Amino acid sequence: VCGADTGVYPPMSDMLRDAGVEILEGWDPARLAALAPDLVVVGNAVSRGHPEVEWLLETNALPYVSLPELLRTRLLNRRRNIVVAGTHGKTTTTSLTAALLRANGAEPGWLVGGAPRDLPAGANAGVDGGPFVIEGDEYDTAFFDKRSKFVQYLPRFLIINNIEFDHADIFRDLDDVLRAFTHVTRVVPRNGAILANGDDPNVARVTAGVTWCPVLRVGTGEHNDLRIADFTEDAAGASFRLLWRGTLWREIHWKLPGEFNARNAAMAALSSSLALSPRTPLPAPRSLPELDTAILATVQGVRRRQDIRLATPALTVIEDFGHHPTAIRLTLETLRRRYPRHVIHAAFEPRSNTSVRRILQNAFRDALALADAIYIAPVHRPERLGDDVFDTAGVAAALRAAGRAAHAATSAEHILALLREATGTAAGAATGTAGSPHLVVFFSNGAFGGIIARFAGVDAPPPAAA
Repeated sequence: VCGADTGVYPPMSDMLRDAGVEILEGWDPARLAALAPDLVVVGNAVSRGHPEVEWLLETNALPYVSLPELLRTRLLNRRRNIVVAGTHGKTTTTSLTAALLRANGAEPGWLVGGAPRDLPAGANAGVDGGPFVIEGDEYDTAFFDKRSKFVQYLPRFLIINNIEFDHADIFRDLDDVLRAFTHVTRVVPRNGAILANGDDPNVARVTAGVTWCPVLRVGTGEHNDLRIADFTEDAAGASFRLLWRGTLWREIHWKLPGEFNARNAAMAALSSSLALSPRTPLPAPRSLPELDTAILATVQGVRRRQDIRLATPALTVIEDFGHHPTAIRLTLETLRRRYPRHVIHAAFEPRSNTSVRRILQNAFRDALALADAIYIAPVHRPERLGDDVFDTAGVAAALRAAGRAAHAATSAEHILALLREATGTAAGAATGTAGSPHLVVFFSNGAFGGIIARFAGVDAPPPAAA
């Protein structure tokens, strides 16, 4: 196995190299022809005009498939699959589910779209006939297959964490997103189940007409089958109880932040319990099978999800993958609870195909307003967007009018300089000054110009720009 791309950066580059996968820099049809692989897997980030794609189409010299098709025909057709879908929480829920199954002796397979801290690797084949946990992404499959990827993943158990508008480059509106989720519900078999966020009205719209398999609801409301109750959180961690139809099933004390992660844990625990049960969940069980949840007390989650890069009495630096306003809002809310004495600085890089556009910029403004100071990086590749580009200056001005210290920066280096000045840190020292402690959180689904490690003063080279 080898792969070609440009500007590959950690953590994925490290994971690939650790797995023995050669990374080929750039794209070269002659090199591809010389390699003569048995099969070419075309990623969904490439489109017409890509030099290797054009060579494949012109010559018909090599067979090619999309990654979802490869998984469906070579792996998932031999597993009992737990497909984790939703706008937020897929990576964490997938990692938690795999860790729970593994701790309960199930020899599961998994494919996590990130770097899990509680698993030996980001991917594992598992055993034939056993459970397999995979992120169910609603993004399209390939340039030649515009269906959402998760439709190919053969779910026995389908988790729907939440549904919001996202991926503005491929979905017209929320109804378009809901239609995609409706499609994946239709392939859940009678002996499977849909685990739905019972507090999310958009999820309710998608599951309202499902009659072919059980729909089990998870959430904080009284009507849920598995209810999250008595959630509390402070600097030491969080705790909550899981009630199955009114009866205490599990009590959880752990380190992961936020009620959103409590929901991820509830989904992971319920799906693991059902996957481990020899019976089918039809009709929905009156009581849940036994499940050892002790591992949740020690789980660390996934890299780049509220990832603490530095922790001193004067300065805490956190890296987060957040690139949707809801994810940013929830993260800032939980940081307020965990760091009540800190001045919170939020640095945000508009980089995803949705965040670079205007469509959600008011929601980003409201989410970022939960910080004391905000630093907005320039939009990634604005030249492709025309007039539909995130107005960083306008959002910063609105935040200043609301009483926040807000900056529309000219570059990542500009943000680095502003943060060092605001927190009183010397270059590379990151020790802070007297007075209120500072917390700096970086939100980006990219490399943020390599400034995160440099600001935290950690011993790591800045990642290459993607």
